[in-house]
Amino acid sequence: MSRKFFGTDGIRGRVGEAPITPDFVLRLGWAAGRVLADRFDGPKLILIGKDTRTSGYMFESALQAGLINAGVDVGLLGPMPTPAIAYLTRTFQAQAGIVISASHNPYYDNGIKFFSSTGTKLPDDIELAIEAELEKPMVTAEVLGKARRIEDAAGRYIEFCKGTMPWGFSLKGINIVLDCANGATYHIAPEVFRELGATVDVMAAEPDGENINRDCGSTKPGKLQARVLETGADLGIAFDGDGDRLIFVDHQGELVDGDEILYIIASYRKEFGGGCNGVAGTLMSNFGFEMALEKLGIPFARAKVGDRYVIEAMRNNGWTLGGENSGHIVCSDVTTTGDGIISALQVMLALVTADTRLHELKQGMRKLPQTMINVRLQQRIDLDADSSIQEAVQSAEQELDGRGRVLLRPSGTEPVVRVMVEGEDLPLVNRLAEELSEVVEAAVSA
Repeated sequence: MSRKFFGTDGIRGRVGEAPITPDFVLRLGWAAGRVLADRFDGPKLILIGKDTRTSGYMFESALQAGLINAGVDVGLLGPMPTPAIAYLTRTFQAQAGIVISASHNPYYDNGIKFFSSTGTKLPDDIELAIEAELEKPMVTAEVLGKARRIEDAAGRYIEFCKGTMPWGFSLKGINIVLDCANGATYHIAPEVFRELGATVDVMAAEPDGENINRDCGSTKPGKLQARVLETGADLGIAFDGDGDRLIFVDHQGELVDGDEILYIIASYRKEFGGGCNGVAGTLMSNFGFEMALEKLGIPFARAKVGDRYVIEAMRNNGWTLGGENSGHIVCSDVTTTGDGIISALQVMLALVTADTRLHELKQGMRKLPQTMINVRLQQRIDLDADSSIQEAVQSAEQELDGRGRVLLRPSGTEPVVRVMVEGEDLPLVNRLAEELSEVVEAAVSA
């Protein structure tokens, strides 16, 4: 069945425009409460957390009212990183956790996503059941739920993060700049790294409800790069607005993206951590990352873009490591979902164990040049069925001779086909991307 409201990562949109309106979110809370209360035994408790957007207050109240009307108790966590809500849902043995966040989007967007009682994304059948319940008249439960604020939520999660490191682990002597994106990690990440012994310089940790992700965070790391160079820090770490992804900056001011982060964690586990049986990436993972893993003898698989698909590939292969080049990293042997702070600590563990700098840790992987051209669509086209496109792809792959790759991918958000070519020879990559985009454009026009 097709979904009306749920996407690959919950429900998201512009505040005030359907479905991101108070009346819809009220009904969503009621529908979710009804479905989840019927599906699970035990106390009827659902946790709600949010990022730092002003609209989060409004939607928190709407969800709370809907859940209470459905007879479900509510635990209010306040501003918390998305992965913290997944963790606390498990530890409180709640039936679900609800996150009010639009991740790395601007403040005027917001969204609602759910975690199951085990801290994972909701199964498809439950999302469909919630959508079906939304079509019914809202009725009040015979016994209403109650709400309480969970005062020690931040402290619980800080201790969990620190506890993922080996006994005696210390970051003493390491100078770190943290960019909290004026988002949900602003009161969490600095404490984690300080309590582990690091000297921490914090930026973008003064949320005002509207400055989340504004010229800061993992999607806009320019100020972090400048601060690292200006202060002579050992490295910088930038999170996104809800704290489920990150990127690093090394001491030379160079970005270290998700592919490089995965490589560092995988190579550490291969050498010091008892082995790495495989890594799941996405269609957008750099071919240089794949080649570097091959040299280490670590299997690699590509999934569709999106953490849901990465986790599915990890589960199908029996692997515990995966992620996206955007910095969304999943270490399923540590926690159940993508977690920026946990992933950062995994990199710091590799750095401390190797007693070297981040810049040196990433040297085993060389990102290949990548060129992407967007070809605008007037109408949908079956790329696999067009013989001219397939012949052009095969010809390009022959020229790359196994030292690069070609990807044609329709965008999920725009009416374009993304034509991407990677390879060791940049002039060749540019030429092949231009030629392929011209073939695709001709096929679209025809």
